[in-house]
Amino acid sequence: MIHELPLERRTLHGHFSRDLPPVLSVEPGDSVRISTPDSGWTLEDGTEFEPRSSPEDDGHALAGPIEVRGARAGQALAVHLDEVVPGPHGVTFSRWPHKIDWRLEGTTGRASTGHVVRLRPFLGVLGMPPAEHGVHATIPPRPHGGNIDCKELVAGTTLFLPIPVDGALFSAGDGHAAQGDGEVSGTAIECPSSAQLTLDIHDGLDLEWPCARIDGAWLTFGFHEHLGRAAKIAVDGMIALMGRTHGLAADDALALASVVVDLRVTQVVNEVLGVHALLRDDAWQ
Repeated sequence: MIHELPLERRTLHGHFSRDLPPVLSVEPGDSVRISTPDSGWTLEDGTEFEPRSSPEDDGHALAGPIEVRGARAGQALAVHLDEVVPGPHGVTFSRWPHKIDWRLEGTTGRASTGHVVRLRPFLGVLGMPPAEHGVHATIPPRPHGGNIDCKELVAGTTLFLPIPVDGALFSAGDGHAAQGDGEVSGTAIECPSSAQLTLDIHDGLDLEWPCARIDGAWLTFGFHEHLGRAAKIAVDGMIALMGRTHGLAADDALALASVVVDLRVTQVVNEVLGVHALLRDDAWQ
């Protein structure tokens, strides 16, 4: 079944909290279509979404929360990105208030500088609230997802997240028309967007941190204030994944990872740093 979440006040929020009541309840395997303003709450017509409250709406504009019936803390939530469609315009900031405006059409983005880039749209924020009660900022990614800002999570990919609370209470938003690894200025091509997501429960996948299946490869993620620690978390996740998928002992997996796994900096701008480890299917002959 496909559900629709209209872009309106009741479906949007700017923080994570297990205390937020779900705006939609779905069965595992159902799909949901969402629409969101850009990360700064700007709509497709260039106006800002109102009304908003502080601190509840100080973060990214997110659609949700969506309850997945039967989801339990400790299970894994599978989020399949069926489709991500950017709006007609976007913006990238560097040193405030300097910005570049973008006109987005089809697979092309045209910058106010005259430069042209190929679009690869994705959602920067995909996640669930911490297990603790209260209002939690959307900026730092956490073990259960959030502001991951990984450019690889385009349509056709699946993100797997450890579920922190019963019902999952999943939210998404922060449309990016394109971004480089690192997101070095703090923003990508930030844009209003629409998307379709399919949410399912994955039993038997014992996750502490996110992982993802992309075209021809697996990713594992790590987030931490220190880049080296984030990298270690990502590598540990990959060692565990290689054990599950290839039956490797941990020491063998680590040795082989040093040969065939690539580490990439996901982002360096979200209070905690992100690293993802990549293992391509064709790494093995």
